[in-house]
Amino acid sequence: MPQQRFAQSSEAPGLPARRIAADILDGVLHKHRTLDEQLDGAAAHPGLRNLSDRDRALMRRLVATILRRLGTLGHVLSRLLDRGVPTDAPRAQSALLIGAAQILWMDVPDHAAVDLSVRLVQSDRRAAKYAGLVNAVLRRCAREGQPLIDEVKSQALDVAPWLMARWSSHYGPSVARDIATAIGHEPSLDLTVKSDPAQWATRLHGEMLPTGSVRTLLQGSVTMLPGFSEGQWWVQDAAAALPARLLGDVAGKTVVDLCAAPGGKTAQLVQAGARVIAVDRSPTRMGRLRDNLARLALNAEMVVAEGAEWLEKNHHRKIDGILLDAPCTSTGTIRRHPDIGWLRLESDIPPLVAAQKRLLQGAVAALRPGGTLVYCTCSLEPEEGEQAVSELMASESAIKRLPIKPGEVAGLIEILTSEGDLRTLPCHMPHQDPRLGGLDGFYAARLVKS
Repeated sequence: MPQQRFAQSSEAPGLPARRIAADILDGVLHKHRTLDEQLDGAAAHPGLRNLSDRDRALMRRLVATILRRLGTLGHVLSRLLDRGVPTDAPRAQSALLIGAAQILWMDVPDHAAVDLSVRLVQSDRRAAKYAGLVNAVLRRCAREGQPLIDEVKSQALDVAPWLMARWSSHYGPSVARDIATAIGHEPSLDLTVKSDPAQWATRLHGEMLPTGSVRTLLQGSVTMLPGFSEGQWWVQDAAAALPARLLGDVAGKTVVDLCAAPGGKTAQLVQAGARVIAVDRSPTRMGRLRDNLARLALNAEMVVAEGAEWLEKNHHRKIDGILLDAPCTSTGTIRRHPDIGWLRLESDIPPLVAAQKRLLQGAVAALRPGGTLVYCTCSLEPEEGEQAVSELMASESAIKRLPIKPGEVAGLIEILTSEGDLRTLPCHMPHQDPRLGGLDGFYAARLVKS
């Protein structure tokens, strides 16, 4: 109880945001909890509701910056600490990471970054004894940190070694380094608009991409941006907006969106005139889809069910098209979800591949002859993309690939494979301002049932 009184009496502006950032970092790095579950929904951090919009944005940026630069931060702190980061007090580790990230990459005065990190450890019973250490190390970081970064100059430090090895093997060392550099930058906000993207790009102080998405650097809550409450657009990475278009003209057709939540692809298909059956096994995520469609004034049949089971029970329905955005490692989305790079393990791949295989086989069985299946994953791992489709085609003689043509992807031939599949990388669509460049990593193949 005395410790609680001390923590409350020493509260300083910005300290609550940093305390919550420390809690969430601890959740990711030590308890293997995702950012999404800690920031939104029933399991979100209880302190978030008391933060102002400004402090909430600061907290999110702090956490994201640390996770994007975790390897480099580890290198810098290891050079500044004689005995390594204290292991008996997680709050001391978090305070060092939070302070160093602000000093090295954020527009926060050094003295404020140091002071608030010291207060952070002082307010924790186990970490308080390290207040002097945190103060000394962060002061050294302000003087010596940048030269320590310059001596390595390697974005590969900030990618889990197993991922860097896989990307180097599959894409080549040069492309792997480009991917690592791209995911180190804070990404822009991408929007899919109902109509007139050029006009919305102007209104939102952004750019219209060749693919038709609108990209903007506007900060703050998306709910406050023009057009949100009127349902004129939805948030969707430009790469994620491509697979739904590969089904072609869907007006009047019955299309199943498997693993549909949070609903960006469902919205695209409904907007294009399809009769959409959106299937997802998570009631919580389906609730988000329902809310999103309501805001957009779009209607779809919504089903909470496991995808493969639903397909097996509904193979008698006349299904013209299936969009299968399968559960995957999501390694293509690390630039937007930097926790994924540290939470995922290579051993996660085989069970996900097995689930993808079941869904693919179910989709082929349920699709009507002549129907189109678009299979996609937001993964950079070949087992979840190219290899999955190769194995399906080897086992299903009725399935043929319908190659994607350059004109269907705004002439961006670099995002098409030699077989005619879609393969976007975080380093694609570069821009002179790195924040306006890049795409999520996506794979998509278009298949037709003969």
